[in-house]
Amino acid sequence: MAPCSNHAQTGGADFSLPALFSRSITPMQIPFTKAHGAKNDFLLTWQSEAPATDLPQTAAAICNRYTGVGADGWMLVDPTSGEGYDATIRLFNSDGSEPEISGNGTRCAAALLVEHGHAKDAIRIRTGAGVKHLRLLSRKPSEFRFEMNMGVPRIIALRETIDLTSGSREATLLDVGNPQCAYIVDNFDLDWRAIGAETERHPRFPKRTNVSFIRPLDAHSIDVRFFERGAGETISSGTGSTGAAVTAISRGLAKTPVKVSELVLAWQGPEAPVYLTGPAQIIAEGIYRHEIIL
Repeated sequence: MAPCSNHAQTGGADFSLPALFSRSITPMQIPFTKAHGAKNDFLLTWQSEAPATDLPQTAAAICNRYTGVGADGWMLVDPTSGEGYDATIRLFNSDGSEPEISGNGTRCAAALLVEHGHAKDAIRIRTGAGVKHLRLLSRKPSEFRFEMNMGVPRIIALRETIDLTSGSREATLLDVGNPQCAYIVDNFDLDWRAIGAETERHPRFPKRTNVSFIRPLDAHSIDVRFFERGAGETISSGTGSTGAAVTAISRGLAKTPVKVSELVLAWQGPEAPVYLTGPAQIIAEGIYRHEIIL
């Protein structure tokens, strides 16, 4: 049998040495600010300073914790105001996918806007899940605390069975601006990362889903592990905590307000919005040197 050509093996792309050497490499310098919300970290770049193309690939490269700067996501921030909003953000996960919203990330963007004089105490930020209203509660030099209106959550299924390779599990499915699948657990001895990865790409969720594992602690506290769509395991998640708090309250396992690590969530029940209170801290600034092969 004759060997396949390089051209055929690479789906039409020509990776022969002459082709590679004939390509041009365009170096780019991308300014960034690094911030985190409850240890959920993001790189923020002003929209005007971002590349015009190849944004998903750039996001995956800059977020890589070994060969890039490293973060859970990359966010483009446009401080231009419009009717009903003060700024716009566009978020990419560390795998290059583009989610609707990040609760922690939106607070980080708000901190950047306040830091640079584009906003004051009340901020309206346009996201992929609509305009979100934030209120600055306190500020130290680089540490901020915001209350954010997360909107009205939609419970898709209070109890639904998800069939997994490890067995069936009961979940609560929600939409809090992005999709959420929440499991109640007694402890974290299970392989929740593997379950999270399988659930994220389960056929039940054609657009994938975020996954949380909730361990009730007391009437106003829950411990949660997060496996986020497009980012994997994260230390914290604003939308994940929103979904987890709504799940715990709806299933009678907690009462408002609910504390999830550094975040506090208040929800008065159906038709009411969730208010998330939490920190955002700006920790670094720099230049990412990115090369694009043309």
